[in-house]
Amino acid sequence: MTQTTAKVTKLGKHFEVLVDLDEALKIKKDEGNINSAVLTDGIFTNLKAGTRASSEDLIKMFGTDNVMEVAQKIIKTGEINFPNEYLKKEQDQKYKQVVDFLVKNAVSPEGRPYTPDRIKKGLEEAHVNVKNKPIDSQINDIIEQLKAILPLKIEVKKIRVTIPAMHIGKAYGVINEFKKKEDWLSNGDLVADLSMPAGIVFDFYDKLNGVTHGSALAEEIK
Repeated sequence: MTQTTAKVTKLGKHFEVLVDLDEALKIKKDEGNINSAVLTDGIFTNLKAGTRASSEDLIKMFGTDNVMEVAQKIIKTGEINFPNEYLKKEQDQKYKQVVDFLVKNAVSPEGRPYTPDRIKKGLEEAHVNVKNKPIDSQINDIIEQLKAILPLKIEVKKIRVTIPAMHIGKAYGVINEFKKKEDWLSNGDLVADLSMPAGIVFDFYDKLNGVTHGSALAEEIK
């Protein structure tokens, strides 16, 4: 269990509560159990000092002084502190995902595979910043940075997708990283030509189908 603080400031007044990090993140996504997430029996204005918020302030700011109801609002609308060790663990996991992807998909100009150690060294020498976001949304940038240090090539797939107008809002963020060309049809649908590493195509299809409920059309192109 990783303990941390969830906090919010309303009208200049500060409120915070001790929470289990994993459960609090689930609450943010409308999942999880608030009773498991909250680790204190009160709402505080200063958790370290043990200074509790008054019932009057809670009712005024949150409409209730029920601890669990207030805590849920703090978690949902406020900020959750991420301990340094948690951030480092997340960063290490993302870094490993990048290395694993490149080991499986990248080869030298002569067609020879690279070892994990060589990929890691290349990432370090190129000062590649692996961000805390999905790998498929940053892999193109990572590859471009790495090429300055480590010559490599990756099989690329070219895909044409047609997205119904009603789903473009959510789908655009999924395709934007890979988009090379777009055309808007008279009925509002979007046709876009994409280019992406072959190793992430199936994950891309899963995401696209998820946001379009399977209504998007996709085909490989030359």
